[in-house]
Amino acid sequence: MSSTTTEPAVLVLEDGRVFRGRAYGALGTALGEAVFSTGMTGYQETITDPSYAGQLVVQTAPHIGNTGVNAADAESRRIWVAGYVVRDPARRPSNWRAEGALDEQLAAQGVVGIQDVDTRAITRHLRDRGAMRGGIFSGDAARRPDAELVAAVTAAERMEGRALAETVTVPEPYVVEPAEHGWEGEVRHELVAVDLGLKSMTPHRFAERGVRVHVVPATAGWEQIAARRPSGVFFSNGPGDPATAERQIETLRAVLRSGTPFFGICFGNQLLGRALGFGTYKLVFGHRGINQPVLDRRTGRVEITAHNHGFAVDAPLEGPVTAPLEEFGRVEVSHVCLNDDVVEGLNCLDLPAFSVQYHPEAAAGPHDASYLFDRFVELMDSHRDGRADPTIDNADPRGAQDAQGAGAAQEGQH
Repeated sequence: MSSTTTEPAVLVLEDGRVFRGRAYGALGTALGEAVFSTGMTGYQETITDPSYAGQLVVQTAPHIGNTGVNAADAESRRIWVAGYVVRDPARRPSNWRAEGALDEQLAAQGVVGIQDVDTRAITRHLRDRGAMRGGIFSGDAARRPDAELVAAVTAAERMEGRALAETVTVPEPYVVEPAEHGWEGEVRHELVAVDLGLKSMTPHRFAERGVRVHVVPATAGWEQIAARRPSGVFFSNGPGDPATAERQIETLRAVLRSGTPFFGICFGNQLLGRALGFGTYKLVFGHRGINQPVLDRRTGRVEITAHNHGFAVDAPLEGPVTAPLEEFGRVEVSHVCLNDDVVEGLNCLDLPAFSVQYHPEAAAGPHDASYLFDRFVELMDSHRDGRADPTIDNADPRGAQDAQGAGAAQEGQH
């Protein structure tokens, strides 16, 4: 489907708001939760992020597709967005790394999109009214009466109560070797990463630090994890309502009871919160983009971070507090979003476990928070060495590495 198509398309929201444009990508119907992403770059990483499963993504950046698409920048094995909304797509890609055009890849994978709509107006509407169910209808589907289209949208599933992690997870385990990502020394640790919607850059970040990553499906239980005798366990980002992930929450509780170091990102942060006994709730319109300010409360540093979440942990900002499930001891909120005081990280004080709500692997996005991978490697080091205090050091986490500029050297380009 060429971006110059004359086929009609319409975006319909559940409150009856209608935006008319032209088809982009595949023709047909796409239903999902309408959300917006504020990233100025990284559209390919966005559409291939499994955390966007079940969502119609509105790009606030007006020009999309300028650099085309390529295999290296994909964050997963396929496009996961349910539908795609852009204002002004590129007529043709122009970049030496491009291997194809964005609209052609959308069409090839059956992803229905819409172009030539006022994405600023759509974003303002969603910001004021909240994320809501929506539908993109193109071609013959767009010619149906508006009332029929609104009815189709209001009959669709809401994001609350949707269990999606097991629908996007890897079907079989696989291993990411440090040597594949530039590490030249001996393997430092064996890590089990539970794929709840894992982005490919995350095991890359571990591997380049000398960690062998055993990626396992979301259905893996504690017995399967423990059989690999890991130095640590990681829970990834992922889509859906964390309240539905009871199986994964019980697995995580077993990890915590075992004393194995744990690190969680995004969905993994929400599941740590629920494993400790806290609740989760749905944000009005969520955090999605690569420019979100977060305060690390222990160092006082403000980090510009990449986000993609519509749910958050309901934990007290004043702390430390005893976890609602008292067997897990004390916990504190370690990071807070400066825009709205949403919990952006948890730190267990009596267990070797911590998590953050945002994306330190940052593909695409800023690398302010990449030190968290070093922090977890150090936590696994301390646990293996049998030090008395397995919790996270409260000193400046970046230490000498920041001063020497080594962190930037490790990041490279993605």
